[in-house]
Amino acid sequence: MAQRLERIYRVSVGTGQLARFVVFGSFVSAKREPADVDVFLLMEDTFDMGQLTGEARVLFDHAAAQAHFGASVFWLRRLAALGGEEQVIAGWQMKRDGTCRGIIEIVEEQT
Repeated sequence: MAQRLERIYRVSVGTGQLARFVVFGSFVSAKREPADVDVFLLMEDTFDMGQLTGEARVLFDHAAAQAHFGASVFWLRRLAALGGEEQVIAGWQMKRDGTCRGIIEIVEEQT
């Protein structure tokens, strides 16, 4: 599962348009064997899915990403983050029943 997540991260970074990478769901829980990977990608405003090819194009098509990467991938551009980035990301922490789920943001280490 970790290799799957790393692959998704590398493909999204490879677009050169990734602003924030957030993981939520069973992968960020006490489950010993998470069933899947759930990812929210916040992309730069200049992100153009039409310019993507190969795995990057697949990653930004929800159904195709589920089949190819085994992950639920949700994304939007920064300008579409109504209420601001933090509010949008916090929204992914809320479950339908109003309780909170685990959520983490992956940040590249600065060298």
